[in-house]
Amino acid sequence: MIVAAETPRPGRPVRGSTTGRPIMALFDLLGRRWVLRVIWELERAPGPLTFRELRTACGDLSSSVLTRRLSELTEARLVEHEQGYRLTRAGHTLVERLAPLTQWATEWQNDDG
Repeated sequence: MIVAAETPRPGRPVRGSTTGRPIMALFDLLGRRWVLRVIWELERAPGPLTFRELRTACGDLSSSVLTRRLSELTEARLVEHEQGYRLTRAGHTLVERLAPLTQWATEWQNDDG
């Protein structure tokens, strides 16, 4: 059985998959509440953000949820905390790789068919 608080990692069972396939671990992590918003806010910030700045940027989500998400994202090596929170190189790469999905979603929104 999978513990909900456990950070999804390739090679371990995750929600929706017992195989531990890397893509399923990524989808599990990105599908958690607030994860994409935290990544988005860190990507668009001009520099590292303090916990309070990040919480405000995310619309004042609860401290406990932000703490949990930052812990998961740090364990997944997508976020680091050094004079504030910021994306790691892997975090920036993830955002770059998500760009085509953003474009696809926009086209999907405008698709009349």
